[in-house]
Amino acid sequence: MSQIISLTNQKGGVGKTTTAINLSAALGEAGQKVLLIDFDPQGNSTSGLLADGMSGNRTIYDLICGNSRLSDCIIKDAAENVDIIPADIDLSGAEVELVNQENGQTALRNALKSIKKEYDYIFIDCPPSIGPLTVNALAASDSAIIPVQCEYYALEGLSQVLNTIGLVQQKLNKKLKIFGILFTMYDGRTNLSDQVIQSVKATLRENIFETVIPRNVRLAEAPSHGEPITTYDPSSRGAESYRMLAAELLNKG
Repeated sequence: MSQIISLTNQKGGVGKTTTAINLSAALGEAGQKVLLIDFDPQGNSTSGLLADGMSGNRTIYDLICGNSRLSDCIIKDAAENVDIIPADIDLSGAEVELVNQENGQTALRNALKSIKKEYDYIFIDCPPSIGPLTVNALAASDSAIIPVQCEYYALEGLSQVLNTIGLVQQKLNKKLKIFGILFTMYDGRTNLSDQVIQSVKATLRENIFETVIPRNVRLAEAPSHGEPITTYDPSSRGAESYRMLAAELLNKG
């Protein structure tokens, strides 16, 4: 039975999609069978993992709106041991449709029931907002990973996403847990990154990953080539960091 994990933060630019792609790839490299669901209308996980694009494949929008079967939406072997359900701008329309749909808040959970036994991990890359898509993802998940950029406003954004998770726990998914808070874009040349980490640790009692993802040029370049960092530059600091994160996740799991 797979673990379904949402990567969520309503702030953009915190490394959420970067983590979704590269954690999936690092776990696949380690022999785990992974499904990555792009649940963001921007489709950045899709373009960041598929160098040749979707080639007319059905998307997560088609699945949750009942227009396609799950098997028709999965693109196999986007990376080693990693499959993906892609997304495109059509998914933005689902936000309106889900509000008016019966059981709309649990559409994704219902759609994934038949496939949970086929993967070790299912990751959901949420949009950078709090809305029907994020609520759907959290309702379908066993746990959430919250990427947090090492910047001054980290705590402000973090409190909002924790509040959203709390509401979903109360109303839709009592089993939902916070797997961990992940610090991203760490810059060891400044004091700010360390100050942010210490501030969050002092303020919150949530689980915090020991692995910290650094700022890394190669990590930033990889999506434009449609590759995870583990194949784009396997020996880079970014690749090693995500391998460490994958090992930590496996140990905790």
